[in-house]
Amino acid sequence: MPRVSDAEKQKSHKRILEAAAGLFREKGIETTSVAEVMKAAGMTHGGFYRHFSGKDEMVSAAFDAAVDDAVADMEQGADGAARAAARADYIAKYLSQNHVENRNIGCPIAALGSELARSEGPVKQDTANAIDRVAELLEADATDQSGYARLALLVGAVTLARLTGDETQSKSILEKTAATISKLT
Repeated sequence: MPRVSDAEKQKSHKRILEAAAGLFREKGIETTSVAEVMKAAGMTHGGFYRHFSGKDEMVSAAFDAAVDDAVADMEQGADGAARAAARADYIAKYLSQNHVENRNIGCPIAALGSELARSEGPVKQDTANAIDRVAELLEADATDQSGYARLALLVGAVTLARLTGDETQSKSILEKTAATISKLT
């Protein structure tokens, strides 16, 4: 059997991470099997161990990739006005009905928070690191200490908006949260 090039292995690895991140956010970590992830990535279950030692390693890698994707624009924004614009755009997208309705492409913290809180080891540490990272990006400058508050409001608002069965109430939660975040210094 021909050996797969490193470039092909990287493409396969990326497909697995994208499939895992989407399925975990949509269905949950515990209810998503390795076989489902591999099928969604267009691969066989047998190829899984060429990429990961186990499901926990895949969860950590998929979570990290999802966070990277979610905050890429904020991290790429230079300091000053570009960074402020990227942060405002992130907040607006976060507090959108699209994010509420499509958890498979949204913030992994909001989609998986309750499951991640019960995790152990590297997954727990990755979650803590991601929270610190996003909170820092949500701060206006080095003197601003409201990043954690902004993140808590964002995650809480999306969680509540998803729990309500009423679109009007969901929109109200998102709008009121946006107004509150805009008042933070």
